[in-house]
Amino acid sequence: MAPVIFQFRKSLFSRRLQISFALLLLSHLAIAQDIPFIKAAQIEQWKNANTDTIYVINFWATWCGPCVAELPEFEKLQQQYAGQKVKVILVSTDFKKQVETRVKPFVLEKNLHSQVVFMDESNPNNWINLVNPDWSGLIPATLVIAPQKKFEHFYEGELTYEKLETLVQSALK
Repeated sequence: MAPVIFQFRKSLFSRRLQISFALLLLSHLAIAQDIPFIKAAQIEQWKNANTDTIYVINFWATWCGPCVAELPEFEKLQQQYAGQKVKVILVSTDFKKQVETRVKPFVLEKNLHSQVVFMDESNPNNWINLVNPDWSGLIPATLVIAPQKKFEHFYEGELTYEKLETLVQSALK
């Protein structure tokens, strides 16, 4: 009978260890997957910031094929300009109820290092014009701004790395 009790205790210890490891892993993922919710006013803050930082703001969604296809270009840009005053911000326009179940796992799966935020506005018409009055609302769309230099360029559609870098270089001048 003693060997059976020992196996039970070993199994119980093993189960506790597995649960502890799983909780530790989940807490790490929760930290790594923090996606702040922003309001439309944040766009105005970026546009009017008293900074020499260049903001490359991409509007995308996990369900948008061209959006997903261009994400590596933004990641490459973020890496290329690391250490410089260039900030890539990926604004998710997915459905709010899918942030936890779809957006966060997507960001982890794609190993995105750029800042990811979620546009927390129920009506896109309330913020699309803040981005650019000519924007039809289609995604992907990208806004490059250098607030102190009064540089602003809006692009609707999928971007290549070369086009992104050209925009950033124009903003740096």
